[in-house]
Amino acid sequence: MTTETPRWFTSSYSENGGQCVEIATNLATPHGIVPVRDSKDTAGPALSVRSGAFSAFVTGIKSGEL
Repeated sequence: MTTETPRWFTSSYSENGGQCVEIATNLATPHGIVPVRDSKDTAGPALSVRSGAFSAFVTGIKSGEL
């Protein structure tokens, strides 16, 4: 992914018993990616999503399109 360490966090809206994803937005500006991983498997793989695509995804969720 990158040599910079992702700072992982889970949304404050994620109170559903651990069925969450974690993201690391600290890499969006310097590297243009938003890593995403399963909160139950923090040692597992992470997806690297382009920051523009992640932003469009969040906008779609908020608007009800997705």
